[in-house]
Amino acid sequence: MKFLPLLKTCIKALVRNPMRAALTILGIIIGIAAVIAMVEIGQGSTLQIKSTIASMGADTLNIRPGAISKSGVNTGAGGRASLTNADCEAIMKDCPMVLRATPVVRASGQVIYGNKNWSPETVEGGSVEYLKIKSWYDMERGQPFSDEDVEQARRVCVIGQTVAKELFGDEDPLGKDIRIKNVMFKVIGILKKKGANMMGRDQDDSIILPWTSIRYRLQGLGGGSASASSGKSTATFNRADKYTSSSVAYYTETTDQPYTDSPHPRRFNNIDFIMAQIADPERSSEAIDQITEVIRAKHSLKDGQLDDFRVWDMAEMSRAMSSTTEVMTNLLMIVAMISLVVGGVGIMNIMLVSVTERTKEIGLRMAVGARPQDIMRQFLLEAVLLCVVGGALGILLGKAISTLVSRTMNWATASSPEAMVLAVGVSVLIGLVFGWYPSWKASKMDPIDALRHE
Repeated sequence: MKFLPLLKTCIKALVRNPMRAALTILGIIIGIAAVIAMVEIGQGSTLQIKSTIASMGADTLNIRPGAISKSGVNTGAGGRASLTNADCEAIMKDCPMVLRATPVVRASGQVIYGNKNWSPETVEGGSVEYLKIKSWYDMERGQPFSDEDVEQARRVCVIGQTVAKELFGDEDPLGKDIRIKNVMFKVIGILKKKGANMMGRDQDDSIILPWTSIRYRLQGLGGGSASASSGKSTATFNRADKYTSSSVAYYTETTDQPYTDSPHPRRFNNIDFIMAQIADPERSSEAIDQITEVIRAKHSLKDGQLDDFRVWDMAEMSRAMSSTTEVMTNLLMIVAMISLVVGGVGIMNIMLVSVTERTKEIGLRMAVGARPQDIMRQFLLEAVLLCVVGGALGILLGKAISTLVSRTMNWATASSPEAMVLAVGVSVLIGLVFGWYPSWKASKMDPIDALRHE
């Protein structure tokens, strides 16, 4: 009883009762199909959840200036003007785990358009990467500002939908000029609606500008006069208007010299903080170590010197993401085990019935020289064959269900070759486990009693 003749014998035995064989493997088909469909839907849902949480900031790190103490008074985090755009560029260049980084500068104030005014919750400036990190690069309408706009500190901005509603109502904001601190900015884009964040703050109540525009126009030399006429805005910046004598050096020359004992403000050159997007939120500690090493080297900080900056991560969001993923995985495993156990019990039940019906055949085989292990091997092979066929059909059915759900219900799904390979392996294992007892029972029959069986 070699393998190929034994395989042919098993196939003939199964084909002899096609309806019984089909009903036997039905449990395996349903079980494997449920596993494949739920794994693909579950993985798609997990990826969608990760993407949603990442858009809320779970994959971002904030690098903020440190604190300073003067006359016994500690300013707290952000009091030291220690970060510049050069630090942001160094992070992008030397930190492999960082996908994107942007300098961020904040402002506040009343925004005016015509006879309407509004105080936005957020007025921030960044580079083009800012919009990409915030998942705002694709505008609802209009276009984002460009790298050239950042380099030239142009007076352009993109606004959230809350700002657009409060200032413009039903009027189209694109191409219109709004006034922030007496400086005119042209609206070139409207951000997609996001709603409130985890802290309950309205993300749509935002105005985003090039960071250079905030630093040099709103907070720096651009705080001068601005006028608008015929729909076009013009602005003049005159240092003599602000200071009585241009020969007096009010601000020191900017250098790369780090702040040590007595830090001095780098007016117009420092930034409020750096926002970095990392590749893997679960490895945020490695990214923090890389960023810390790069900035310490950039600031020429020696061993033993305290950092003049701080790196904050969104640890709570990362834990929420990991917890959600773990719950989804455990749920799928429980459902898969229940489905496959039900299918395995069906296999064992039918195989026991088959052994009882074929008692005479077993006795005859043993009478002409078949050993107990040969009988056991035959029935084990039949059980495994049933499970493998059921597993293959289950994979096809599971893929069909996953595709149908994706197209009809617009649910996210993700193909899982690993699950298909695992399904085949599990099918074989089920055949071996649940086919062992019927096969063992058949191999222990007495040939004489088996031949007498009616």
